[in-house]
Amino acid sequence: MEILNFLMTPEPFLVWTSLAKTLGLLGLILGLVSYTVYAERKICAWIQDRVGPNRTGIPLTKIRILGLGQPIADALKLLLKENFIPRDVNRFYYYIAPKLSMVPAILVLAVLPFGSSLAGVPMVIADINIGVLYVFAVSSLGVYGIVLAGWASNSKYPFLGGIRSSSQMISYELALGLSVIPVFMLCGTLNMPDIVNWQREHGWMVFPFWAKGLTWEVLLSGDFKAVLDTFVNGFSLHRLLIWIPMLISFVIFLIAMFAETNRAPFDLPEAEQELVGGYHTEYSGMGFALFFLGEYAAMIAGSGVIVTLFLGGWSLPLIPDGSMPGLLGILFGLVNIGVFFAKVSALLVLFIWVRWTVPRFRYDQLMKLGWYFFFELALVNIFVTAFVLAYVK
Repeated sequence: MEILNFLMTPEPFLVWTSLAKTLGLLGLILGLVSYTVYAERKICAWIQDRVGPNRTGIPLTKIRILGLGQPIADALKLLLKENFIPRDVNRFYYYIAPKLSMVPAILVLAVLPFGSSLAGVPMVIADINIGVLYVFAVSSLGVYGIVLAGWASNSKYPFLGGIRSSSQMISYELALGLSVIPVFMLCGTLNMPDIVNWQREHGWMVFPFWAKGLTWEVLLSGDFKAVLDTFVNGFSLHRLLIWIPMLISFVIFLIAMFAETNRAPFDLPEAEQELVGGYHTEYSGMGFALFFLGEYAAMIAGSGVIVTLFLGGWSLPLIPDGSMPGLLGILFGLVNIGVFFAKVSALLVLFIWVRWTVPRFRYDQLMKLGWYFFFELALVNIFVTAFVLAYVK
């Protein structure tokens, strides 16, 4: 009883709840990474009119369960595979490069509000006032792992891949950062949970209207005029004017995130047809696995940032948050977490679909798109947002 009372005091309560959230989120993300790889192979097969993984199931049985055991088999293969190290590599940097590629993507998850609250505990690990700046500061470190891998491998193809990745990151980090400034100007905060709460009250950034005042009572009342009024009240010229720069920001941020995560059509650092495998050509075993997992973890973290900034985070119309008392609050808290990861999963499907349908850019096209188009468009969009906000307010 004394231990329980001690654990419920403020400081220990903060420590063990933060640890529980960290372990739970990390386990969920690593599982999601594994099955995102499975989803990519399945979606790729459907697009190319193939079957895809369909055999690996429950061991020692003939139960295949649509090949859902394939990620487990892949993980075991990479764990047991020989970690071959070329003779001429710089061993220290060669060893740390895969870790530097994986860790920043995981650290970004610390400030993402992946739910409202659960039993009174906010579903964010680190609720800091500069959450978005933290995301940009940490996520940009991932390129160091790629550059070090290219240089430490002491091979031409990995070196070219590392150079490409660094120049690509510099080119699109500018557009990525500038594209979210209109969001801060509108919400007036850099705090991620506050941005989600603003969208919950005023509408998601990507929607030109919002059903203001729509509740289950109004919806179930059968009063069609009352339901229609909520949509009419949520649509205005001011809302439409604000939506235009927000939509531009969303498109720039989404496309720049493809470049930041080295996903096709921006996968120049590992272009197989040109560079064999790019920066990870000389890696095998768990070194290769960490690069592989780092790419998918960065996709998940990037999708989480997009959902938080532009798609309302964990919020969904007509779904309450987890602040309600008792079991109902816990139920809706779990629903909010499910909504967040459902939105993230939808964006992951978009990432995968684009990879297998859009051809890769030439390198000069990639650079021109970043410097001659997105950079200027994001900069102009800031001024447009300022003029719109001055007019609206």
